[in-house]
Amino acid sequence: MTTKLRKNRKKRGPVSAGHNRIEKHRKHPGGRGNVRGMHHQRILFDKYHPGFFGKVKDKASANKVPVVDVLQLGYFKVLGKGMVPPSQPMVVKAKLISKTAEKKIKEAGGAVKFGGLLLNFGVTFEFFGDRSGL
Repeated sequence: MTTKLRKNRKKRGPVSAGHNRIEKHRKHPGGRGNVRGMHHQRILFDKYHPGFFGKVKDKASANKVPVVDVLQLGYFKVLGKGMVPPSQPMVVKAKLISKTAEKKIKEAGGAVKFGGLLLNFGVTFEFFGDRSGL
């Protein structure tokens, strides 16, 4: 479109070119973006967008238990050397787990998972094979 056909051509003569003389045409008078919602547009944001500002703690993550999959890390057997933090129960997945490792994990409130079978957490499962080789 050529310049002479634009609407702005009509506003070139008057002093303020369509913007008020007093308030003037400033770049970001209310602040950039949604920053005005914390201050002079508070009522609008509280009415139509409640909870827009502020942090919300993820309550669902408080109930989750971390799952340690040893197979993904490239190991098959978990041994009982070392300590398990007593304040943090966890689920350990592995093909083989030694008796001392299983005891320590369960004492901390965790659970042990052998190839898709979950032991502990109030449920007992039968698992295939004899535990004497572990």
